[in-house]
Amino acid sequence: MQFDKDIESEFKDLFLKARSLLLSTEGIIETKKERITTYSNKKGGICHIRTMPYGIDFGFLKGAKMEDKHNLLTGKGKILRVLPQKEKLDVDIVQYYLNQAIEINRNK
Repeated sequence: MQFDKDIESEFKDLFLKARSLLLSTEGIIETKKERITTYSNKKGGICHIRTMPYGIDFGFLKGAKMEDKHNLLTGKGKILRVLPQKEKLDVDIVQYYLNQAIEINRNK
């Protein structure tokens, strides 16, 4: 299971901080899947997190609809955008994108 790999990774602490931030958000539900750990609320998917060779990635499931005033989201797909976090979790930046993802769900 990917969750087990994530908590055994060299970026375990970063992953656990990100997880804690997500789970401290009202209404967020964690689902541990074979290949990814996802976070949703009653309105649908929000994001996933996963350790990477450089840190962690937040994959915002409706990221293409999000404003990216910091120019930090990567990806060119129709829906998903990724926010890489290297070595340190930037809580303010993550919260900026997380709030948007929740709002998109609320308005769907």
